[in-house]
Amino acid sequence: MPVATREWQLAARPHGEPTPEDFRLVELERPDPSDGQILVRMLAMSVDPYMRGRMNAGKSYAAAWEVGETMKGGAVGRVIASRSPAVPEGALVLADAAWRDVAVLDARHVRVLPELLGVPPSYHLGVLGMPGLTAWVGLFRLAGFREGDTVFVSGAAGAVGSLVGQFARLNGASAVIGSAGTPEKVRWLTEELGFTAAFDYHDGPVAKQLAAAAPGGIDVFFDNV
Repeated sequence: MPVATREWQLAARPHGEPTPEDFRLVELERPDPSDGQILVRMLAMSVDPYMRGRMNAGKSYAAAWEVGETMKGGAVGRVIASRSPAVPEGALVLADAAWRDVAVLDARHVRVLPELLGVPPSYHLGVLGMPGLTAWVGLFRLAGFREGDTVFVSGAAGAVGSLVGQFARLNGASAVIGSAGTPEKVRWLTEELGFTAAFDYHDGPVAKQLAAAAPGGIDVFFDNV
């Protein structure tokens, strides 16, 4: 029996900021899972900045999406039917499943996630997913962060930058400074995320504002720009 899905497709290539007219919601039928496949109902889907670049035609680090193609992206879902011994029914999985409510997927293309009591599924797309891994590896493995360091994070209000600052503070940074693009983001960094200082890069030269925020210099620069 065919599987009914609702999917968001790219309807036109955006010029500047995308508009609702650049997308369309369609209802489609997909074939039942065959051997080695699973049927997944999506619980959370990611919308990320890199997606805007893939809406453009031309060469880039990732292939451009075609007009009429269902939008792709990270998603977390629950397996509601399985024809694979590797991924049981009921499992929570992570996949590049696109913007759709139900998907038929090859079991080898998903990752089974642990069941963590009290943790929303969406966290596997954030702090427990790619942004969190990027922040953790960059700060602790590549930058060699140590307790007592002063850390500067550019693009600090983004998915990765906001986690870098929190990881640094939780692990004993003497100061965490962030740059962002609006006063609202600056307030969010200092008032809610615990950054010791933050500034809007539109307000003047970054070097001058950073020198005022970190007069003793910095030990780590995590560059998201």
